Amino acid sequence: MAVLRRKARRGQGDHVHDDPLDAAQERRVRAVLALGGVPQADLPDGVQQVRLRLLERTASGREAPRDVSAWAAVVASNLAMDWHRARRRQDRLGERLAALRQTEHPSGEDTSLLSLAVAQGLDELPDAQRQVLVLRFYADLPVRGIAEELGIPEGTVKSRLHTAVRALRARLHEDEVV
Repeated sequence: MAVLRRKARRGQGDHVHDDPLDAAQERRVRAVLALGGVPQADLPDGVQQVRLRLLERTASGREAPRDVSAWAAVVASNLAMDWHRARRRQDRLGERLAALRQTEHPSGEDTSLLSLAVAQGLDELPDAQRQVLVLRFYADLPVRGIAEELGIPEGTVKSRLHTAVRALRARLHEDEVV
């Protein structure tokens, strides 16, 4: 908050002094991100994220970190891990989509029929089951992530997924789509 107050008082103050990270800290953040495997093109965004988190921490009234340089390095390391998780999630989704394209579908008509049957089956599911099914298989969220997002136990997510998949499978067999 003090940084923001100083900035407001100065009005058109020197922007170099308004930066919550000094040059050495910024170099350290860049190094941690780069060593963490973040591509060169994404490094400026990573540095900005660290700045933003430091400013948010200050603005929220929390005590400033004792060692800003160490704190910034930890935040940068966490950002690098987040970047890798997002990248892996995208890769897995791409693999799943590629696998779906490689499966044998004799004609576009059969694919359309299956898509329509799945959409109708999803519409018939209770909201809670449809929600976890979509989050798991379409948004590619892990069970733990779904539980955290919805604020329910992991066991509940698993139970709903199991019931939803069983009901959808039965619906597709009943309609003789699969």
